Amino acid sequence: MERRRLGRTGHMSSIVALGCCVLGNIPQKEADKIIEFALSHGVNHFDVAPTYGEAELRLKSCMKEHRDEIFLACKTLKRTKKEAREELERSLERLSVDYIDLYQFHGLDDLNELEVAFGPEGALQAILEAKEEGIIRYIGITSHKPPTIIEALKRFDLDTVLFPLNYVLKRHRCPENDYEPVLKIAKERDIGTIVMKAFAKGPWPPEFTEKKRPYSTWYQPFDSQEDIDMCLWFALSQGVTTVVSACDARLVPKIIDAAERYRELSVDEQERLIESAANLKPLFPREG
Repeated sequence: MERRRLGRTGHMSSIVALGCCVLGNIPQKEADKIIEFALSHGVNHFDVAPTYGEAELRLKSCMKEHRDEIFLACKTLKRTKKEAREELERSLERLSVDYIDLYQFHGLDDLNELEVAFGPEGALQAILEAKEEGIIRYIGITSHKPPTIIEALKRFDLDTVLFPLNYVLKRHRCPENDYEPVLKIAKERDIGTIVMKAFAKGPWPPEFTEKKRPYSTWYQPFDSQEDIDMCLWFALSQGVTTVVSACDARLVPKIIDAAERYRELSVDEQERLIESAANLKPLFPREG
């Protein structure tokens, strides 16, 4: 599998990262199979969070055996210094690791939360102290709102950004979901770019109540191999570092297969894909 440089971190990340949300609500034996499959196919970037069920615990044995092979990215939803430090220490314990490669502000969409997190006694202070102690190596942000990422980058020189990117969003571009300015800034400042929701077709239609949804993803995913190929190849053709896999075990092998056959899409192919999404509803901005 191809690897790309994760911005100024210098890490050569696999072009697909394992979204460990897929591990959160399954037995350990099943989780081990997914982890082993990913590692055997060259995936070396794992993305986990305390909110992903028992995912941190499912990774514990893997971290003991393969820690040096994995670029471990974790996150915090906490916005104050005290709470962020406590959550970081809990993640270290649950993962059974001494350090985390990339620690990210998780789901930082709201500007008011950004004020708290980056302000006095905010989570950023805890993360900076942890970096000085060698507990974390790099600092990033994940957000569904590109304008919030841009505001965060005005206040602190983050190492990575993780954001939604897909051709449906491109077809229905608006200020709230336009990822192009983020890509531009990242390129200028050598910031690592990590993509989420690359396989999102859109929100689940109303007839798919939670119990009737065929996948565990909170959005309706593209699920055929051909569609997954196009989703991944489109995202990677935008020059990003890596794409996080979807949170359903049945989709992971298809995504990794697509990564192993990756080719850059021509401009014409990209334009046709974008136009094919004319009648689809974008995942963002979300209603309500």
